[in-house]
Amino acid sequence: MTTGDYSGRRVVVTGCASGIGERLAAQLADRGAQVIGLDRRRPRVHVESFHPVDLSDSESIGAAATAIDGPVDALFNVAGISGTVGSAAIVGVNFVGTRELTDALLPRMPAGAAIANTGSIAGSHYQRRRDLVTGLLATTTRDGARRWCDEHADELGTGYSVSKDAVIWYTLHRSVELAERGIRMNCVCPGLTETPILADSRRARGAAFLDGIPMPLGRVAEPAEQASVLAFVNSPGASYLNGQVLWVDGGYMAGVQTGRLPNTTGAAGKADGS
Repeated sequence: MTTGDYSGRRVVVTGCASGIGERLAAQLADRGAQVIGLDRRRPRVHVESFHPVDLSDSESIGAAATAIDGPVDALFNVAGISGTVGSAAIVGVNFVGTRELTDALLPRMPAGAAIANTGSIAGSHYQRRRDLVTGLLATTTRDGARRWCDEHADELGTGYSVSKDAVIWYTLHRSVELAERGIRMNCVCPGLTETPILADSRRARGAAFLDGIPMPLGRVAEPAEQASVLAFVNSPGASYLNGQVLWVDGGYMAGVQTGRLPNTTGAAGKADGS
């Protein structure tokens, strides 16, 4: 098996019906993977099998996980939401739903398997919010996470940034634990990308909201560009990559960390486009 080759590997992709997840499912199928797609609606691209899932609903997640028989060699947690549905709902999908599905599928994942979580440039302040997010990570149930959100409503803003902070910290903690089983976990954090989330942000805030966000490459990313990085992260060619946060943002975070660019993303109340 060569770098990037998924021949004979069974992979699960959430959010396969649109955006990055749709492009990823297509790329993995082209590389020989048996793609199992999960989403609220059936994808337009070809997948080996499809199971509907609502990441805001624990029963739906359990049913989807049960419907997937056999081993899972790679899990791509791509699905997520933004918008004005409420901070608890956003955290419930982006973090809690991701965690529940991962936990449900881990018993099917053998040594050598890999998990790629999708963070966001909206999580660029994750280190500053570590103390805040620690309480969310400590919750063990969906109801517990909802109560935590209610107790910290003033600090959550829209909930999107904090939900992605939680995904990043979840990745860092779990990657160390899962390494003992020979399973890798990493987090890919897209910058602004032409996805339905970006379209929602444009509708809610107007196209001008992009004017204040530096883009070193002069443009937003295409979904296929993010998908190719996710595909690499879980591939055999990345077999020693574990516990990493990869900023796929065209150089934005490099500019922030060197002081050449202001950090205009990641505020708790700010919508994102990844």
